[in-house]
Amino acid sequence: MNNLLWRFLERCGAQGVTFIVSIVLARILDPTVYGTIALVTVFTTIMQVFVDSGMGNALIQKKNADDLDFSTVFYFNVIVCLALYGIIFAVAPLIARFYEMPELTPVVRVLSLTLIISGVKNVQQAYVSRNMLFKRFFFATLGGTVGAAVIGIWMAYRGYGVWALVAQNLFNLTLDTLILWLTVKWRPKLMFSFERLKALFSFGWKLLVSAILDTVYNDLRQLIIGKLYTSDDLAQYNRGDQFPRLIVSNINTSIDSVLLPTMSSEQDHKERVRAMTRRAIRTSTYLMMPMMVGLAVCAEPLVSCILTDKWLPCVPFLRIFCFTYAFYPIHTANLNAIKAMGRSDLFLKLEIIKKVMGMVVLLSTMWFGVMTMAYSLLLTSILSQLINSWPNRKLLDYRYSEQFKDMLPQILLSLTMGAIVYCVSFLHLSDIATLCIQVPLGAAVYCLGSWLFKLESFEYVLTMLKNFINRKEDKV
Repeated sequence: MNNLLWRFLERCGAQGVTFIVSIVLARILDPTVYGTIALVTVFTTIMQVFVDSGMGNALIQKKNADDLDFSTVFYFNVIVCLALYGIIFAVAPLIARFYEMPELTPVVRVLSLTLIISGVKNVQQAYVSRNMLFKRFFFATLGGTVGAAVIGIWMAYRGYGVWALVAQNLFNLTLDTLILWLTVKWRPKLMFSFERLKALFSFGWKLLVSAILDTVYNDLRQLIIGKLYTSDDLAQYNRGDQFPRLIVSNINTSIDSVLLPTMSSEQDHKERVRAMTRRAIRTSTYLMMPMMVGLAVCAEPLVSCILTDKWLPCVPFLRIFCFTYAFYPIHTANLNAIKAMGRSDLFLKLEIIKKVMGMVVLLSTMWFGVMTMAYSLLLTSILSQLINSWPNRKLLDYRYSEQFKDMLPQILLSLTMGAIVYCVSFLHLSDIATLCIQVPLGAAVYCLGSWLFKLESFEYVLTMLKNFINRKEDKV
């Protein structure tokens, strides 16, 4: 649990700084600039999947991974990343021509350098995760984020436009990687084994293909919006995604990164993996659900105060994304359980089923506007819950109906809190005054309800925090 808190603090610190910086940049830069960088990021994100998925997870999942395994994957990753960068460097003019934006060519080529840096960083990340050294992530991520914040804001004020965002991304990843290499003792050795690579690849390739399907599918909406509609539409769509994603990535990534290695260590004990899955669903829902409901209720005054009125068109998207992300814990817990049990074949089958379903919905709605496309994502997310949970009715004897019951108290309390908080808007106060009432009121109602109804997750979170504080005091 100590590792989970370190990972959570790392994500909160990094995302908190990123959030503040994004607010400053959003007030300086035009939405069209964000639309441009969003188009480029789609392609780099897809390429990034080849680095972040598959082999790293295979190292974490393997019971007796040693230096030969880690060194083999390291050299393999570097070679793959260099090849990927060569490909995207060559096709950059084609991307610019497709969107009729010649200025995209140098932006694509420079931003894609993140692929090479990620190749150097990836195995260090796997080593940290496997050995549960999550404190290392805290210092590496926070250092990179703070440094990148200074660079991005300075360049934006100096009028560099889209290059401020490019430099921010590059500097962040570079410093993050450098700190991780300085603080983690593992180094690649002059050894390589095709046999080990083949064994790891037999597990990892299914996760890799799954991740490619997921990333291409998710980013396809942005490609379509950028082509059929305007850069401003894309910027508003992405900005609506940013706020809820900020919260979700803190909680979900923290739990996700700790859950897989922990579950993998217990993969021979079904009951223990089942208990971990249940705990993950209960705890993450308890934390995430009220935040998503509260954010959806406070969306309009929040956007107006923080980003100015030029970003108000993102509010409907923000609310849709809030309800889409609210149920992410059930996706994460179920999928991690499947990976930990060594069933990457099932993982891939689930992704194929979900993406075929999603593509049908997306292609059917893309002609009816950006808002319709956003609603289609909400629909497919709900259906994906059922699909992701299906294998665990046999693997763990943990059905979706049981999972939903575990989430139901948190859902009902969050909706009640949201209804009470929404009533404040009828007072017709200024945006700042409305937020100053809504936020503490929502927190008070949720905490009081948790205490009155004796929610098990509330007691668990309090105990976890007390244990963490006591450990710190004992060390002092």
